[in-house]
Amino acid sequence: MNLESSSQQSLPGIFAWRRVRSVLIACAPLILLMMPGWKVSYAVLIFRWLYIGALCLLAFGVFERWPRKPPRWIARWVLQVIAVAVVVPIATWTAYFITTQADPVPFWKDSDRMIGFATFTILSLLIAPWMAVSALIGQISGKAQRQALAFELERSELEREATQARLRLLQAQVEPHFLFNTLANVRELVESGSAQASAVLNSLIAYLRAAVPRLHEPATTMKQEIELVRAYLEVMHMRMPDRLQYMLQVENSSLTLHCPPMALLTLVENAVRHGIDPSEAGGRIEVRVTEENGQCRCQVIDTGVGMQDSFDNIGTGLANLRERMRLMFGDAARLRLNPLVPQGVSAELEFPARRGVP
Repeated sequence: MNLESSSQQSLPGIFAWRRVRSVLIACAPLILLMMPGWKVSYAVLIFRWLYIGALCLLAFGVFERWPRKPPRWIARWVLQVIAVAVVVPIATWTAYFITTQADPVPFWKDSDRMIGFATFTILSLLIAPWMAVSALIGQISGKAQRQALAFELERSELEREATQARLRLLQAQVEPHFLFNTLANVRELVESGSAQASAVLNSLIAYLRAAVPRLHEPATTMKQEIELVRAYLEVMHMRMPDRLQYMLQVENSSLTLHCPPMALLTLVENAVRHGIDPSEAGGRIEVRVTEENGQCRCQVIDTGVGMQDSFDNIGTGLANLRERMRLMFGDAARLRLNPLVPQGVSAELEFPARRGVP
């Protein structure tokens, strides 16, 4: 018996189809059971059972909303079960009274009628309260499941908000890290009296105008990221024209892919700072972006001095990038650093290839 509970339930709600259907299902076998020995119209038999079922359903529903605050010493569900049990003999009596008004003898003075009355009453008392208890157990179980689902949804939302806050914090850390490194490069040119200092500074200003607004975006396109990488490498090339060469190889189909802001740029900056800059002879940087099997693969290869320390000690920029990728893609993202022979490093970043709304 699937009876939904509500303390503010209206009369139409009490007789909702799901509740009426439960009563019909309960009455049907009782009607079929009594048909073989029934001596009067089957319509009377059907009416009596449906009438008793309807009054039990009404009693169950009324005590869902009344009293609004039951006494502390008794639970509402107890009131509902008692109400159903009490209403059974009343409903049976009124059902017999209605269907026997045309008889010359009142039904309570007819022994056969009283046997039938007792049969209806006993069967109803055996079934109706237990149906009410079953319905209440179903309500409690359903309410518990709904609460568990609500708690799970709330927990998921809180986890998502915490992840977003963590991601925003990491992205905010990228900005000063990158800006300080780049400005330090310009300062070196100024202090050395290089004639290129002014040109580099102009290029840097143009670059920052495009880069800084994107630092706080949750995602950008690979095309925009490549533009930033190209502008950065141009600035670095102007700073050390004889020691830095670079090449960009990007598949056209990859340009529309989403890319975490500053992800590819972080790899390039790391290659310049830790690979090319410390090398007296400089080196070459190759940036390759491809899309394979639903994965975007970014590769930054430099022929600089290579990793001087342990490969586990990847520095602030790459550690920050690794954490950002983990928060955005989980285990689906990978960052690898591989030494090259005779010297240099290959940094590879893989993450799910996504297009459309970030």
